[in-house]
Parts: sequence; C-alpha cells; structure tokens
Amino acid sequence: METWLLLALGACVAAFVQGLAGFGFGLVSMAFWSWTLPPVLAAPAVVFGSLIGQLLAVRSLRHGIDWRRLTPFLLGGLAGVPVGVALLRYVDPAAFRLGVGVVLLVYCPAMLLAAELPRIKHGGRVADAAVGWLGGAMGGFGGLPGPATTLWCVLRGWPRDQQRAVFQSFNLAMHAITFAGYAAAGVLTAQTVPVFAIVGAAVLGPTLAGVHLYRRFSDATFRRLVLGLLTVSGVALVVAGARGFWS
Repeated sequence: METWLLLALGACVAAFVQGLAGFGFGLVSMAFWSWTLPPVLAAPAVVFGSLIGQLLAVRSLRHGIDWRRLTPFLLGGLAGVPVGVALLRYVDPAAFRLGVGVVLLVYCPAMLLAAELPRIKHGGRVADAAVGWLGGAMGGFGGLPGPATTLWCVLRGWPRDQQRAVFQSFNLAMHAITFAGYAAAGVLTAQTVPVFAIVGAAVLGPTLAGVHLYRRFSDATFRRLVLGLLTVSGVALVVAGARGFWS
C-alpha cells in the first residue's frame, strides 16, 4: 500500500510541476519513486506519466516550434534512446538511486545558477545533436530526457518561449520513441499495467491545474523552490544509493 501511495503522490506532484514549469516530471517523480520502485518499473512509469502531460500541453507548442532549431536535437535523441533502453535491464537499484541523485545534484544547482552562467554560442547544430543524443540516452535509461536539453537551451541564451518550445517538443518526441522502444524490448510487462493505471489517473488533474496556473505564478520563484527541494532529494538519494551500493 505504501508503494502505491508514494507512486500516486509522486505522479501528482510531478504532473503539477510539469504543467506549471514545462519540465521536471522525471526529476520530481524520481525523487519519490526511486525509493520504492525498481528501475525496470520506475523508468517506464516516468515516460508514461510525462508523455500524458506533454500531450495535454502540445496545443500550446504548435505555433512556436522552430523545426530547423529542433531537428538536430531530435536526430541525436533518436540515436541515443536505444542505448539507454539497452542499459535499463542491467542497472542495480542502488546504483540507479545513486545515479538519479547525482543527476539531481548536478542539474538542479546548475539550473539555479543558469542566469549567471556564460552563454554558449559555439558548436552549432553538431553540439545540439550531441546534447540530443545525451538526452535520448538518459530518456531510454531512466525516463529523463529533459535535464540535458533544458540546461543546454538556457546556456544557449534563447528567449524563454523558444526554449520551452524546444525542450518540451524534444521531451514529447523522446518519450514517445522511448515508450515504443520499451514495448519492442519487452520492458512493458503485466507488472507495468497497474503502475500505468495509477500514474495515468493521478496526472490528469494536476497537469491541467499546473497549465491553468502557469501565467499566474512567478516562474522564477517557483522554479527556485522546486529546484531547491530537488537538490535536497538528490542528497538523500546519493546517500541511500551509496549505502546500498557499497553494503
């Protein structure tokens, strides 16, 4: 019962954050789910929940998509997803918690400090594709295509609406490709059915609430709060993962 409650709670909180901020479902949900779900269930649950949320928001993206800017990310991500899917079956749960914690500890403070970081003007489409590959691999491995691309868009210095159009479109595409990859690799089993049922029911309301409140909240203040809490969660996950990994 505790596992199912934590699953539903993580889905609700993550869906609200994604609806409000446009990113973060995987990071927020993993802060809850990495404690109780094995990687082979947690990663598909992240992909499924985030995919539903992104589909609900896709109407707001269709007029802002720049395909010339987005295409290198998509091509790189398409090559990266199979790598992540192939790794999923061989990951120890303790190492998984440790890895998610490290991602949180690197990504969240970096996003908090992103306004002060230097802008990257070099590398062009090749660099964008490389970041897309990394995002695709992380998406296949842990349902986390967003951290690399979101941070990269910030460092590129693009306007906020253009950043959101790129990373949300990329996340939607990577989640769809990853979900298909899970199905082809046999990752989606009878065990994932009740997990998907709980996540699917839990995300609908909070996602719509987050989208509705998007223009009323201060993005900067809310993002700082969420990223600060996720940093604390990352510390806890690293400690727990390290203990399990070395015990």
